[in-house]
Amino acid sequence: MLRACGALAFGDFTLASGKRSPYYVDIKKAITRPDVLRAIAKAMAPHAVNADRIAGVELGAVPIAAAVSMETGRPYVIVRKERKEHGTSKDFEGELIAGERVVFVEDVVTTGGTLAKAIERLRANGVTVSEAIAVVDREEGGREALAAIGVKLSALLTAAELLAASKPKSLR
Repeated sequence: MLRACGALAFGDFTLASGKRSPYYVDIKKAITRPDVLRAIAKAMAPHAVNADRIAGVELGAVPIAAAVSMETGRPYVIVRKERKEHGTSKDFEGELIAGERVVFVEDVVTTGGTLAKAIERLRANGVTVSEAIAVVDREEGGREALAAIGVKLSALLTAAELLAASKPKSLR
């Protein structure tokens, strides 16, 4: 579905981590399509069975968190990349109760840096986070970085799986 909706592109890209890549996974092309977003939510839902709440970092993971929330009936929170500097100065939007088990959903994980920071900020509010589920794991250290903070990363697809049938011959 990701390939079919044009979410996989080849060229010269700079990732959020600062790394350069010959391919880019534009999940926003996928999650703005109801059929693809629904399929992602259904595939992620089993990972949320032991969670009290779903969490997603703005911007890309928010529609995913909302869809998984609707699929599972569990509430979700939107985690800001940076603490809001005005108004209530919140790290997240939505209710969070100390002692809850929270599962993070993510669009694409590369190094895991953004996700690790968000997890630590929620943990500071007294919740337990031990699992994250991504649509795509680029297999560039994110799984290991999250494991180092006690979080198991699962992914619907790895980069190798996504690229297997998609790479132009010049990149194989």
